[in-house]
Amino acid sequence: MKKLPHLSVGQIWNMSIGFLGIQFGFALQNANASRILQNFGADVEHLSWFWLAAPITGMLVQPIVGHYSDRTWTRLGRRRPFFLFGAIFAALALIFMPNSGSLAAFIPPMFVGAGMLMIMDASFNISMEPFRALVADKLPDEQRTMGFSVQTTLIGIGAVLGSWITYVLAEWLGVSKVAEEGAVPFNVILSFYVGAAVLLAAIIWTVVTTKEYSPAQLKEYGLTEEEDSDKPKQNGLMEIFRDFAAMPKTMKQLGLVQFFSWLALFGMWVFTTPAIAQHVYQLPANDTSSALYNDAANWVGVLFGVYNGVAAVFAMALPFIAGKIGRKNTHAFALTTGAVGLLSIYFISDPLWLIAPMLAIGVAWASILSMPYAILAGSLPPAKYGIYMGLFNFFITMPQIVNGVFGGPIVKRLFDSQAVFALVIAGVSLLIAALAVRFVDDQPTLKTEKS
Repeated sequence: MKKLPHLSVGQIWNMSIGFLGIQFGFALQNANASRILQNFGADVEHLSWFWLAAPITGMLVQPIVGHYSDRTWTRLGRRRPFFLFGAIFAALALIFMPNSGSLAAFIPPMFVGAGMLMIMDASFNISMEPFRALVADKLPDEQRTMGFSVQTTLIGIGAVLGSWITYVLAEWLGVSKVAEEGAVPFNVILSFYVGAAVLLAAIIWTVVTTKEYSPAQLKEYGLTEEEDSDKPKQNGLMEIFRDFAAMPKTMKQLGLVQFFSWLALFGMWVFTTPAIAQHVYQLPANDTSSALYNDAANWVGVLFGVYNGVAAVFAMALPFIAGKIGRKNTHAFALTTGAVGLLSIYFISDPLWLIAPMLAIGVAWASILSMPYAILAGSLPPAKYGIYMGLFNFFITMPQIVNGVFGGPIVKRLFDSQAVFALVIAGVSLLIAALAVRFVDDQPTLKTEKS
C-alpha cells in the first residue's frame, strides 16, 4: 500500500485553524459558565451538577460521530461536514446561553443555561472529534506529533482570546461588567456573540482550505476497512460496542492516565471562579453579583488565558522534547508540573501571583491535548481512527461525570463550601496521572504498507 505523503507546514496549519474557533467558544464556556449559572442563582454545591450536561453529551456524541465520520462521504469529504454542522449549532448556543434569563417567566434561567451548556458541548464535540481523526487521516506517523502540536497551539491561541475577552471588554473598552442580581453582565453577553462569529469563521476557513482524500485514495493508503461479504452486517451501535470491547492495550492504559487528568481539569474549570473569589478575594460564598466578585471572575478569565497561552507556546516544543526523552516521559513531566501549579494556589493570597501556577498548568494542558493522541494513534488500526478517537473520549467524559456527581457535595460537606480544596484534589489527581503514564506501552504506528 502507498505511504501517506508529507504535507507542508501551511497545509498542517490550515487543516487545524477550525480548532482555534472551537476553543475560543470552549474557553468562553470554561471561564464563564459557572459565573453565568451563579448569576442565575446556582449554589456552589450544585455547580458541578449543572456542568454534568457537558461530559454526558460528549460521551454519547463523540463515539457516534467518530463511527459515522469513518463511513461518511459527501462533496465536503467525511470529516468536514461534521465540522460545519457542529459549528452552526455551537454558535447558536453561544448566542443564547447568556440570554437564558429571557425565558425566566417560563423556566428557571439556570436550567435553560444548563440546557444551552449541553447543546453547546454536544456541538463542540461534533466538530472537535473529527479534527483528531483528520490528523491521523492526512499525516504520516513522522508528522503526527507535529500535527497534534499545531492543533494544541491553535487551541491555546483560541483559548487565550476566549478567556481574555470579557476582561478586555470591561477593563479596556469600558463595557459594563456589573448587572442587576439574576442577570448577566453585558461584557459577558457581548463576548459570547464575538465567540460565535469567530467559531464560524475559523471552521469555514478549514472547510474551504483543506481537501480530504477520496474513498479511492483512502483505500490506497490503507485507511478504509475491507468489506467482508461473508461477515454479517451489524448496525452502528453494535459495531461501536464491538470496537470498544476490542480496543488496543495502549488505549486501555492511556484511559487511566486520561481519567485522572480530566478529573483534575473538570474540577479546575468548575471551581476556579468560586475558589479565587473566596480564597484570594476573601468574598463570602453567597456573593455572586458584587463588583468585586465580577472583578474576581474577570481575573479568572485572564488566568485561564495565561495557561492557554503557555500551552500554545509549549506545544511547539513538545515534538523536540518527545524526540529527546520520549513521549511518555514528556507527558509525565508535564502532568507533574501542572500538579505543582494547582497545589500552589492554596498558598497564594495575592491575585497577581496566581499567574505563576497558571504557567505550570499551561505546560500540563499542552501535553494533555497532544501527547495522549500522538501515543494513541500508533496503536490504532488506520481504518478506525474516527471511531477510536471518539471512543477515547469516554476516558475524558467519565471522570468529568464522576467529578460532577461527587465534586460539589465533597466541597460542601467535607470542606464547608471552600472551593479551593477542589483545586487541591485536582493537583493530587494530576500527580496520579503522571505516575500512571509511566506504565503505558507506547507503540510504533501499525503498518499498513510494505516497507
